[in-house]
Amino acid sequence: MNRRRRTEILIQGNSDVAREFAESIIERYPYREIMSPRYGLTMIKMRETAKNSLFHLGEVLVTEAKVEIHQQIGIGIVIGMKDELAKHLAIIDSAYKANVEETNEWEERLLEEEQLIFKTKVKKQTELLKTRVQFETMDI
Repeated sequence: MNRRRRTEILIQGNSDVAREFAESIIERYPYREIMSPRYGLTMIKMRETAKNSLFHLGEVLVTEAKVEIHQQIGIGIVIGMKDELAKHLAIIDSAYKANVEETNEWEERLLEEEQLIFKTKVKKQTELLKTRVQFETMDI
């Protein structure tokens, strides 16, 4: 599983999963906090579809943390004021980069969480579609 997919699952899913993963690493490996969770602003880029050009939509508040395990630096960035989640993401990222053995066991749990996220999105979408108004035009 690639880094982007893994991070999206950890952010969108239950935050307990990220906490459990990070705690299992903290218990077994020494880590160094390079940058404690801190807030910042980052620009959101969007692609304009007609001209296929990039433009800046605006700024968003993020929380960022950096952690080192076995000389491998991990970064955790999340939208909003979520100090713990940013730190947990950084620990998990660093653990994957350091290739610690616990990461091999996480794949199945991440796939299960991804399925739960998908089911939640489908349920929410069907609820929205139930309230959709059908407009019909009349030919005169």
